[in-house]
Amino acid sequence: MAEERRISMAVIRRLPRYYRYLGELLEKGVNKISSRELSEKMNVTASQIRQDLNNFGGFGQQGYGYNVEHLHKEIAKILGLHQNYKMIIIGVGNLGQALANYSSFEKRGFKLAGLFDVNPRLIGMSIRGLEVQDIDKMENFVKENNIEIAILTMPKTRVKQVAENLAQWGIKGLWNFSAVDLFLPDHVQVENVHLSHSLMTLAYKINDAEEIN
Repeated sequence: MAEERRISMAVIRRLPRYYRYLGELLEKGVNKISSRELSEKMNVTASQIRQDLNNFGGFGQQGYGYNVEHLHKEIAKILGLHQNYKMIIIGVGNLGQALANYSSFEKRGFKLAGLFDVNPRLIGMSIRGLEVQDIDKMENFVKENNIEIAILTMPKTRVKQVAENLAQWGIKGLWNFSAVDLFLPDHVQVENVHLSHSLMTLAYKINDAEEIN
């Protein structure tokens, strides 16, 4: 939606964290919470929480706070988690296998439907009931099974061509761990994940903290 697209990516990136904390509160039987109480749990200012949620209508009531279950459901809708997404993993090395074994995806509506690789030693292997298939079979599989998301954990030398093919075959989103930034047509959403960038950021924080102290 055009209105939602104007919301800053910084706000969007905080929504999954709100969703996770609210889910934990629901599991503990908490029915309502104020922005102040939520800020204490999340280490985010109450003002920031109110500003973030006001982008989508607010959801809170003065003197009452937030209904935890309602807010959890509304954030799920904003994030698109009220839908189910069928996805595949391309590249079933160590990282691909780790992601394939991560069962919590299903709890968020992400169903792993297929695994693909070019390595003959991996093709035919089974992970959580899914057999690794030859990448040559991927086009038909994507089209016949209405796959929406592809997780790329393959070597960077091949990833651009594979990503372009996936875009042509109707994939809506790519979760890219290949260490190559992908820029595709607007109808394909890309989330580039650089694990080394996160580790280098951590190194900066450690060094910065040591200089301050």
